[in-house]
Amino acid sequence: MRITTSALIRNYKSNLNKSIGNLDSARTKVMTHRKYTKGFEDPTGAVRESALNWKYARNQDYIDAIDDAQSFQNAQEDAITQINTQARYLSKQYGLEAMNGTNWTYDVRKTYAQAFRQAQESMTMSMNATYGDKFVFGGADGGHTPFELKDVNGEKMLFYRGYGVDHPAMSEMANEQVFIDLGFGLTMDDTGKVANSSAFNTALPGINVVGYGEDDNGNSKNLIVLAGKIADELEKEDFDVDKYTELLNAFDGARSLLADNLTAIGTRTNFLETTKSRLEDQQLNLTEQYDNVVNVDMAEAITEFSWAQYAYNAALKIGTNILSPSFIDFMN
Repeated sequence: MRITTSALIRNYKSNLNKSIGNLDSARTKVMTHRKYTKGFEDPTGAVRESALNWKYARNQDYIDAIDDAQSFQNAQEDAITQINTQARYLSKQYGLEAMNGTNWTYDVRKTYAQAFRQAQESMTMSMNATYGDKFVFGGADGGHTPFELKDVNGEKMLFYRGYGVDHPAMSEMANEQVFIDLGFGLTMDDTGKVANSSAFNTALPGINVVGYGEDDNGNSKNLIVLAGKIADELEKEDFDVDKYTELLNAFDGARSLLADNLTAIGTRTNFLETTKSRLEDQQLNLTEQYDNVVNVDMAEAITEFSWAQYAYNAALKIGTNILSPSFIDFMN
C-alpha cells in the first residue's frame, strides 16, 4: 500500500487536533473542578446533577423553615416566661401579703390592687408580642393584634381578636393550627385538611395560654381577667377575704396553664432540633453524592492534564520530522 505525503500530513493533522482537544478538556477539568461542563458530555451525570440540586435546595428550605419556626417559638417562650415570672411574684408575694390581717386596711389594699392592675396591662402587652410582622399568639390570624384591654361601662374587659374571652368562639380559636412543611410528606386527610402527622404546627393561640371560660365557682379562667378581678376585690371597702382567696386560687390555677405551655414549647423545640439534625445529615449526604457525580478527583485530573500536555508536546516534536527528505533537499 502506497502512503502519500498528503495522506501522512492529513493523518498527522487529525491526530494533532485530537491531542489539542484532549489537552483542552483536561485543562478545563483542572480549572473548573468538574467532570463535565456541558450536558451532552455526560447526559446521565447531568440528569443526576439536576435532581441533586433540586433535592439540596428543597432540603435547605426545610432547614430555613425550622430556623424560622424556632425563632418564632423563642418569641412565644420569652413572652410566656415573662408573664409567668410576673404572675408568680403577684401570687406568692403580693397575693399572700394582702391576706395578712395587718394589711387589710383600705390604703394598703389599694397599693396591692394597683400592682395587680399594672400587671394586667403588662401581661396584655406581653401577649401581643411579635416576631417579624406577625403576632406570635395570634393563632391563625397573626396579622392583627390579638389582645385588647378596654374600658366597658367603667370595667376593664379583655378581648381576644374582637371577642370577649368568655365568648363561645374561644373554644374554636383555642384549637387553631398553622402548619409548615418540614419534609414529612405533606398530605391532606379526607376532609381536605392537613394531616397532623405530615406537617408541623407553629400556632399557639394566645387564648390557650392565658385561659378562657369560667370555673365551677363562676370565676374566669383567664389569668389577665383574674388579675383585674383581684384588684377589684382589693379595692372594695368591705373586703371579703374568702372571695379574695377564691380568686387568688383561681389565679394560681390559670398560672399553671402557663407552665404547661412552657413544657409544650420545650417539647416542640426538642422536636425541631432533632428534625434539623436529621436534615443537616441529609444535606451532607446530598453534598457527597453531588461531589461524586459532578466534581473531579483533583489528583487524577492533574495527572490526566500532565499526560495530555506531554502527548501534545510529543506530537509537536514529531511534526518537525514527519516529512522524509525529497529530491529537492539534495539539489544545490
